[in-house]
Amino acid sequence: MLTIYNTLTREKAPLTPIEAGKVRMYVCGMTVYDYCHMGHARVLVVFDMVARYLRGRGYDVTYVRNITDIDDKIIKRASENNETIYELTTRFIEAMHKDADALGVLRPDIEPRATDHIPQIIKMIENLVNNKLAYVASNQDVFFDVSGFKAYGKLSGKNIDELRAGERVEVQEAKDDPLDFVLWKSAKPGEPSWDSPWGPGRPGWHIECSAMSTHCLGEHFDIHGGGQDLQFPHHENEIAQSEGATGHTFVNVWMHNGFVRINDEKMSKSLNNFFTVREVLNSFLAEEIRFFILSSHYRSPLNYSLENLGEARSALHRLYTALREIPLSDGAVIGEYVERFNSVMDDDFNTPRAIAVLHDIAGEINRHDKKSDKAKSLAATLKALGGVLGLLQDSPVAYLQRGTGGTDGLDSDAIEKLVAERNQARKDRNFQQADRIRDLLKEQGIELEDTPDGTLWRRD
Repeated sequence: MLTIYNTLTREKAPLTPIEAGKVRMYVCGMTVYDYCHMGHARVLVVFDMVARYLRGRGYDVTYVRNITDIDDKIIKRASENNETIYELTTRFIEAMHKDADALGVLRPDIEPRATDHIPQIIKMIENLVNNKLAYVASNQDVFFDVSGFKAYGKLSGKNIDELRAGERVEVQEAKDDPLDFVLWKSAKPGEPSWDSPWGPGRPGWHIECSAMSTHCLGEHFDIHGGGQDLQFPHHENEIAQSEGATGHTFVNVWMHNGFVRINDEKMSKSLNNFFTVREVLNSFLAEEIRFFILSSHYRSPLNYSLENLGEARSALHRLYTALREIPLSDGAVIGEYVERFNSVMDDDFNTPRAIAVLHDIAGEINRHDKKSDKAKSLAATLKALGGVLGLLQDSPVAYLQRGTGGTDGLDSDAIEKLVAERNQARKDRNFQQADRIRDLLKEQGIELEDTPDGTLWRRD
């Protein structure tokens, strides 16, 4: 039985969908004002893995991942760039899709944008005002009244009185309580705005997700996911808004992936210690980045370093090397390995242990003749289980011979030409020339392997 760690209850429990056989899942996506960094990549890959595995286990999954295309950062960046909000967000949505596609992230079933859901946002705020959980301040902003929602803090475990004591009210702050948060911001000169019962304005960030998720999945759904940094206040505020507006339980299971860390600090734009996906793709293949992300349990910190990425590359190389020379059209999947794989994945999506099963299969392949029926079945099993994680779907030869975006060395045609020259030198018994070519290729990071079927090469 599949069990998931629920941040709300702080324990693992079996997944029990609201509707048998169906899972409705919402994940907080990108705020599109810049390129995706590795922290974003982890969210994309982790919940893509979750959706893939749930589907592989037979669930009918509706996966919603939103796009925040209006907020303070977007307005500020568009102004700095002297471009419209639409121009900025369109450009970075395309960039996000390109990065996600490269990482093998499947598109969500629904990808709502905040600016397309202004009517739903306004309706939810109206419900909160009518339920005495929101008020219009003197500056025409609309705020959520945290004191009116008695369950506030149940997700994060934070104490309201302690939070309030730690807050400082700004002199010109219009809200009644330092913990209250904005639902609707009144229009400022030059900012985009929409008409509302409270005058022209735009939504606050928190209300956007509540309105989009409930519009797409209903007032009560199965799983809500996102990065650990969103647990408080964003997800806490989502619960308060959604349950305050509807009177129903919002979400059954809350999932949060851990931080990406560098030098013992969280990787983030605010700390200016981040690496964009595009930068990392200059040195590593996209599948190597995906493998690196899945090599750690999704709730654990992910320590970014070139060394750790290099270890992921080497491990993925070993798996692809095991698959090389085996026809993948034949062979039945071996149930024993499928059961082991599912057993560890059923334990809160334990991808490190699932990857260990993949390595066990690869080791077993290497103990058999690559042309044997046993090797074919093992290879079919390895490829099938790798596919559940979005891995090992490339041609082994193509992967092993592919260079990264930042490769400055020999291209494939030049390598093939040198391999052919070396083979001819060996045929002519000019072993000195053959060794010279092998050494030249090795200096360029090209490893050769002489087999009965010819010389194979791969980038090291």
